[in-house]
Amino acid sequence: MIYFIYGEDSYRSKRKLEEIVEGYKKVHKSGLNLIYIDSDAVSFKEFNTNLQTNSMFAEKKLIILNNVFDNAKFQEDFLESLKKIEEIKDIVVIYENKMPDQRTKFFKALQKEVKCQEFKPLLPAMLKKWVLSEFSAKGAKINPAALEALVNFVGSDLWAMSNEINKLSNYKKGAVITDKDVELLVRPNIENDIFKTIDALASKDKKLALSLLHKHLDDGEMPLYLLSMITYQLRNLLIVKESGKNCGLHPFVFQKTYYMCQNFSMEKLKKIYQKIFQVDSDIKTGKVDPETALDLLLSEI
Repeated sequence: MIYFIYGEDSYRSKRKLEEIVEGYKKVHKSGLNLIYIDSDAVSFKEFNTNLQTNSMFAEKKLIILNNVFDNAKFQEDFLESLKKIEEIKDIVVIYENKMPDQRTKFFKALQKEVKCQEFKPLLPAMLKKWVLSEFSAKGAKINPAALEALVNFVGSDLWAMSNEINKLSNYKKGAVITDKDVELLVRPNIENDIFKTIDALASKDKKLALSLLHKHLDDGEMPLYLLSMITYQLRNLLIVKESGKNCGLHPFVFQKTYYMCQNFSMEKLKKIYQKIFQVDSDIKTGKVDPETALDLLLSEI
């Protein structure tokens, strides 16, 4: 049997792989026939030798193949032997901790011939359910305001989210986690926080936008870096506003950007973008102090 596990969400795909390995170990106690192969460094011939060799104690083998998409020759040889591999009693797991190239012959063949599971980034509603289940598994509770703050601060990076969940669970030791706890212990992902700044501007809440901006400055973030992040967010808004399509953006980012677009006209976005370039030029030529320039930019949007 052949499994293909892959996707952008490497946290959940890794968990799935670990689940398969643990399930195998429960049945096959010796663990001697659990084999990890880095396909980027090992030839198909070596893999096939492992596959064809009789296992000890007549156990099924579990072979984990990593980095197959980095080795074109391995892919070619694997496809030539695909039918024979499928007939063997052993289990082969092709694992990619990222999104592989879907255009390749290898990817298309796997999609058609073997059992596949893709792990896409969780969208906001499912992300909140996942976070709640993780807290519950640790015997911890989080109130709705804290959950909202945590998701806004961290975003869909489950590796980072898992660390923050552990930190908050250990800090409260069974007590309900509040938004104050999140604000105290969790450092916001700057990309998400800058998005909140743009959101405040779209809602015509310039006081909140300036407050969020100055929080970053007080934390030591460089003004030009903050300007570059604002530029990035505005560019995404322009792209999505014009096309209405994903355009290669992370699904989580696209969804937030798509809804944000409703608050700006195309003409307004273009004017803001022009102002950003003018502010960037004024800072770099020394015409205005960087922090003052950012304040003026937000005030004029």
